[in-house]
Amino acid sequence: MSGTGAALQGHHAALREGLSELRARRDELSGRIRAEEAERDRLQARIATLSRRLSDTSENLAGLRSTRAHIDRTIAEMDIASGQILDNSQTLLDVLKKEMGDLGKAIDP
Repeated sequence: MSGTGAALQGHHAALREGLSELRARRDELSGRIRAEEAERDRLQARIATLSRRLSDTSENLAGLRSTRAHIDRTIAEMDIASGQILDNSQTLLDVLKKEMGDLGKAIDP
């Protein structure tokens, strides 16, 4: 019986040693899991921050583009208007020159 008891004690000791190794491994893995979860949380927070910044930047960009388009339209309209003013001024100048010439002929027969 003492041989069987000694064998059982040996198996029990080996079992305890195996359990101790498994617990140590579990503790190590738990630490790594906590570290990975913390990293995931940091990354998710960073993604949320970047998503908000991206949304804000997109809104600002849309506003800037709209303002630029309005300015582009204003410039185009002013270019057209200034061209028309220049054409009308030239026509008026030509008419005035002709009238001055006609008036000069009428004064000097």
